[in-house]
Amino acid sequence: MATNRNNPIISAGVSRRWSGAAARLAAALTLGAFLTGCAAASAGTEDSNGDTPMKILRHADPATIEGPAEWFTGKAWIEPIVNDPEAPSNVTAARVTFEPGARTNWHKHPLGQLLIVTSGVGWTQVEGGPKVEFQAGDVMDCPRDKKHWHGATPDAEMTHIAVQEKLDGENVEWLEPVTDEEYLR
Repeated sequence: MATNRNNPIISAGVSRRWSGAAARLAAALTLGAFLTGCAAASAGTEDSNGDTPMKILRHADPATIEGPAEWFTGKAWIEPIVNDPEAPSNVTAARVTFEPGARTNWHKHPLGQLLIVTSGVGWTQVEGGPKVEFQAGDVMDCPRDKKHWHGATPDAEMTHIAVQEKLDGENVEWLEPVTDEEYLR
């Protein structure tokens, strides 16, 4: 298995590939409150004009859903952070937790994806490339329109925050499941 530092889509820390990733990273940093478990419940901080220049997102009862079988093998849980961004933004984000052995189907993102791993250990692979292990603290910059998958290892849960942009209203194209043979190879 390849190490983090030798793969073009992952490095420990911040990716060196920034075509489109800078916007996703900025959005992810704006959503930094979610790294500690915040969900969408806001409290206003009005300025002297009565405007609310910033939303404070408080930890609340998150609207977590089980990942659909059409997108995942095994149990995964999705906690939406930003589903419907305010124009002109097209950035969406979610916290996804994978139980041991769970993984996404093969999929592609029209404008790429930034994954911020917050806990656990996981694997990822771009079609035709080696499977790569990553862990909490790693940040992955998945290239635009590259078929790939990611998920937990067989023995450990993994959680990441996924940040991606919509193009023509879509942020992902879901493809076929990752077979057990592909996953364990």
